[in-house]
Amino acid sequence: MEWFTESGYWLSRLVLQRALAAVYLVAFLGAALQFRPLIGERGMLPVPRFLRGVPFLRAPGVFQLHYSDRFFAGWAWAGALLSGAVVAGAADAVPLWASMVLWAALWVMYLSIVNVGQTWYAFGWESLLLEAGFLAVFLGNARTDPPVLVLWLMRWLLFRVEFGAGLIKMRGDSCWRDLTCLYYHHETQPMPGPLSWFFHRLPRPLHRVEVAANHVAQLVVPVLLFTPQPVASCAAGLIICTQLWLVLSGNFAWLNWLTIVLALAAVDGAAAAELLSLPAHGPLPAPPLWYEVLVVAATALVVVMSWWPARNMLSRHQRMNMSFNAFHLVNTYGAFGSINRRRHEVVVEGTDAAQLGPETVWKEYGFKGKPGDVRRTPRQFAPYHLRLDWLMWFAGISPSYAQSWFGPFVERLLEGDPATLRLLRHNPFPDAPPTHVRARVYLYRFTTRQERRATGAWWHRTLEHEFLPPVALRSP
Repeated sequence: MEWFTESGYWLSRLVLQRALAAVYLVAFLGAALQFRPLIGERGMLPVPRFLRGVPFLRAPGVFQLHYSDRFFAGWAWAGALLSGAVVAGAADAVPLWASMVLWAALWVMYLSIVNVGQTWYAFGWESLLLEAGFLAVFLGNARTDPPVLVLWLMRWLLFRVEFGAGLIKMRGDSCWRDLTCLYYHHETQPMPGPLSWFFHRLPRPLHRVEVAANHVAQLVVPVLLFTPQPVASCAAGLIICTQLWLVLSGNFAWLNWLTIVLALAAVDGAAAAELLSLPAHGPLPAPPLWYEVLVVAATALVVVMSWWPARNMLSRHQRMNMSFNAFHLVNTYGAFGSINRRRHEVVVEGTDAAQLGPETVWKEYGFKGKPGDVRRTPRQFAPYHLRLDWLMWFAGISPSYAQSWFGPFVERLLEGDPATLRLLRHNPFPDAPPTHVRARVYLYRFTTRQERRATGAWWHRTLEHEFLPPVALRSP
């Protein structure tokens, strides 16, 4: 089938696959380094307890067959090593069938982790990585030219990411329609970055331009991904520029980087290679029949399963970041359908006093990414995902978001659990655990320019109310 492949996209595929493997690497590293206190055998939401009530078909994966912390650690580190090997070119150094096996292994390995991750892994970019990783299985390697059908499927995935996010905004918070959402968003987003203060302090007319440009980037530009070149490449370039703007303004794990990776599927690789003065790349031999059959079958599967996300996008009751199956294939996406006007942060404190009173000295626990110390510069962690910090942001919105895990978290602080403390930046009780822990809600806002010059603080905070009264471990 002469139409089956397109040699002009060889560079696009090369960069896309290596970059996608790098995202996999970050994801597996995060799982290996954070799983014990979150979902380990003594974690806040233990995997063994979760699996006792969940059948295989609801959460397929290897941990349905066996779980131990040592096994999970080995699985996650093996995924990181395999990802690193693919980044280095392993998938292009082996036959086509072996390359497909490598990519399928990455997909199965991360699917197994996500399906036992519970609320810690309930983020849209988990499903996005799995869906992109599944398509990468059929993208081929250096032994064959890129298959046209898979390139189109990746554009369709990118379209759903962007267009779904655009629709959820227009149907959601009124500030998206009156162009005022960025009056608040840079300040109230889950995890501000080192430049977020400066973005927030941009003139308000520029914020309105930002919102309008976002609507164009998410509701108009994605349609152009399906047009002939060079228009499709220009559309991909605009999406990439928009995503880099978001990278600069905040911390959204690997969502922005993975969106950039997907945009490469629409970039004319031959034109890019010529622009970069790279050697010409001639067409490769026709792919084997078995590969063509698999690609056509995968395409048919995605087309059939696209009914659910397409119907969701057209619905007035559109839902965002939803998987319609346990394999996280052909999902629906979206972000920030509503915007918080005020930022509430849960501040966790402990004391080593035996008896509590008005004079009790409370010491604050420091988190790696979320705001705490008003003088500490916000850090850049993306694409790495600080899962506890993100869930703490949700806890500030409503205690109901923290109902399942906050109590176990506090209990582990009272125990001085080393694995849990490694999730934090600062433990104010290095010698012995505290006798009591409490949590209070503060209203945070970015300082003004004058306040910043006078105090050196990035944030101003005001105590609002109690989140958790002082608690202690029960006596044996």
